[in-house]
Amino acid sequence: MESRTTEAVFVAPGPGEWTLDRSHFPGGTTPIAEELIGQGSRRGFSKVFAEIGVPADYLDQRFVNGFMYTRLRPLIGADKPPRKPPPKPVLWAAARLHPAFRSRDKQAAKTLAEHPSNDVVKRWNDEIRPGLSAKNRAFQDVHPESLDDDALQGHIGDLLDHLGETYELHFWLHGHDLGPIARYVHRSIAFGLDPTDAISALAGASPSTARPATTLCRLRSLVEGSGREVSDLDDVRAVSDEARLLLDGYLDERGQVLTTGYDITSLTLGELPELVLDSIMSATSPPALDADDVIAHVRAGVPAEHLAEFDMLLSDARNVMDMRDDNGPLTVEWPTGLLRRALLAAGGRLADRGRVADASHAFELTPEEARRVMTTVDPTADQLSVRAATRIAHSRLSPPPTLGDPELQPPLDLLPAALAELVAMVQVALKFMGMDNTMIREDLTGTGVGASSYVGRARVAGSADEALDRLEPGDVLVVRATSPAFNSVLAIAGAVVTADGGALSHAAVLARELGIPAVIGVSGALTIPDGCTIEVDPVAGIVRLLDDKEQ
Repeated sequence: MESRTTEAVFVAPGPGEWTLDRSHFPGGTTPIAEELIGQGSRRGFSKVFAEIGVPADYLDQRFVNGFMYTRLRPLIGADKPPRKPPPKPVLWAAARLHPAFRSRDKQAAKTLAEHPSNDVVKRWNDEIRPGLSAKNRAFQDVHPESLDDDALQGHIGDLLDHLGETYELHFWLHGHDLGPIARYVHRSIAFGLDPTDAISALAGASPSTARPATTLCRLRSLVEGSGREVSDLDDVRAVSDEARLLLDGYLDERGQVLTTGYDITSLTLGELPELVLDSIMSATSPPALDADDVIAHVRAGVPAEHLAEFDMLLSDARNVMDMRDDNGPLTVEWPTGLLRRALLAAGGRLADRGRVADASHAFELTPEEARRVMTTVDPTADQLSVRAATRIAHSRLSPPPTLGDPELQPPLDLLPAALAELVAMVQVALKFMGMDNTMIREDLTGTGVGASSYVGRARVAGSADEALDRLEPGDVLVVRATSPAFNSVLAIAGAVVTADGGALSHAAVLARELGIPAVIGVSGALTIPDGCTIEVDPVAGIVRLLDDKEQ
């Protein structure tokens, strides 16, 4: 089953039904990112699904013309064409007698009883995070421009090896962070709660999201207290020794982290000095949040007989929130930013030698080609130019929402109770992350985050780096999606609107933690005229065009 869009043909990358996911990679994905994601998700999800008892092999993520499609790969018969499910009694028996399902059922029951994610959070805080930060910093301390060709090539290879490990870690961690959150939301719905209200009780549980604001606010205070006019970051450094140390420490920690996306084509914070300056001069402390008051409000709607379970599930979900939002920057955005820096150094040398037409064409290399880029003449400059043009052209296509033949999922009531609970949790995670296409709307409505409306000028762009390049303090940022690293610059936006995502997406978390009005998952967001005045109403979950005049 295939669909044709303009020049390119979209064909399912394997048996079964594949769902478009633009929440992290909106299109135009590079070969390096495609391979890292595909291999990392397969290894990471396979490992964690087996550990916690999900009755599926893994969440398969593959790319078609640069767009990511996902499929929850069945535990049995995944590589065979979909067929009509056997009779319900046969399915019931297979779910209890097949060795693979019996093993997963045992693990699922253990997960639900023992809450292993809490142990993973402790390991993250005590061991994994410090070790990962140290390794990233060691790579950061290597300056690619100072290396000879052989050393630079080795550095690129080492970074690719490192990213192979961190991507696997990234997806493994997501099984342990999204699991408790999804279980909490799933059970909250069963208790009769509105899922958006239930998710609001997670606010304030991710201090790493709001932490950059503390430094930015202090820098703003120092600048304003000095009475000096500042026009660039060097002016900020000149304000005082404290300002210099704070700013340099901030950029040392975050400067090489990808900020506008997840691919090597995205910009790092250090490449956006004007935006950093605007972030300093617009910095405000996140609004004081009485988490206990919010929780009490949500808890009041829980039937008395379920309060103990609700409290336990909410505690587990809040416990993993900070790890979840710290995961991406440390496992993906920081090391990928370092790979970007190294590839640009290699591309610059090759451009000087006439080996490539542009330094950025190093991003068109496959991982294997990148490992030998300084010592071979393959691919040619013309080949890389064609790849770049093709990738950019494909990024402008409108991909179909699904590919392949539909797969009928067995009813949950045919599964043992523990397996049914794990499957329901996966479905909730996909839905509220905005990854299952069930919440697509035709108008300017979505999931609201916040309690008050905001009116401002829309800064609309298909890519985050394009939008942030033109964003001014107070503008409404309108993009397809955001990454966790946006917390370093989002303070200058008056409000946020995204085309993709749901109530558990990174954009929603950022908006809740930073107190920024947002409407998430607005399918028509990118049709809003750039520069027009809009109202972002999170209470109603709608974006209103107050005028369509571009400014």
